[in-house]
Amino acid sequence: MTYQAISDYCIEHEVTLVAVSKTKPESAITELYDRGQRHFGENRVQELVKKQENLPKDIKWHMIGHLQTNKVKYIAPFVHLIHAVDSITLLDRINRYAIQNNRKISVLLQLKIAQEESKYGLTKEGLEVLTEQLVDGVFPHVDMKGLMGMATFTDDVEQVRGEFDKLTKMRDTLIKRFDIDLPILSMGMSGDYQTAIAAGSTMVRIGSLLFGSRD
Repeated sequence: MTYQAISDYCIEHEVTLVAVSKTKPESAITELYDRGQRHFGENRVQELVKKQENLPKDIKWHMIGHLQTNKVKYIAPFVHLIHAVDSITLLDRINRYAIQNNRKISVLLQLKIAQEESKYGLTKEGLEVLTEQLVDGVFPHVDMKGLMGMATFTDDVEQVRGEFDKLTKMRDTLIKRFDIDLPILSMGMSGDYQTAIAAGSTMVRIGSLLFGSRD
């Protein structure tokens, strides 16, 4: 599919398209930027910082990969959204550097929905604990915007749909239990974004369909 077709599909379903530009040159980002794309995602801090310095300042940068606590300080001044928060230690570090930069940093808590051991994410119980602490104001400079999840890498569409449904139901449970607004449900990538949108995704992270295979 072309960028325009994917973009139109997301607009039709009121879903934010994050173009995953990891390992791709700045020229490829500029090409999509010139066509109106503003949300871009990276999974390596060093690469994200370099691109942010060189590219237009109205780009909304998403940190979509597993974030090490010792690297939060490099992206804290500008990052638009951190997708994969999965520990209290990381939350504490984000809060600390948000204070230093006099801003509130938006995050998503990552729930482990895949069967693969290699995938990161919180357990249901861990997710509830962190949400409660955020609601209670333990981390006042962190703004919880919703949840993020990665499905199992499989051709079994029903399994993937079930995992996405799990994340959607968990989001709805948190909204009801804590009486909060969680507008973002970040799930779905190049191979399963349509399934994710059907399951309730409000944000998809698409790389290879837009930029080709990773270098």
